[in-house]
Amino acid sequence: MDIKKCNSLEEVRKEVDRIDAKLIDLISQRSHYIRQAASFKESVAEVKTEERIDFILTKVRHRAIELGVSPNMISELFEIMIDEMVETEIAELKNRNKF
Repeated sequence: MDIKKCNSLEEVRKEVDRIDAKLIDLISQRSHYIRQAASFKESVAEVKTEERIDFILTKVRHRAIELGVSPNMISELFEIMIDEMVETEIAELKNRNKF
């Protein structure tokens, strides 16, 4: 991972803003794939698979440790994201089953 050496606070903030925009784009992409996942599932139980959630949280914690980032912060962020996306997926599933 290459981190640019910044020469001012303004430059640091510009880089942080650039990364924030990328994070939002990536979260949006993830959300669109989660919506697609709903089309392959038949029940809410399939959406809320604890084994899959545990797998994801373990994987992101390990990656955070590898990169020197707080694994607690990363797992908390992912828990929030997963909870919200599970609700989105459930809504997609329910909407699909209305028709």
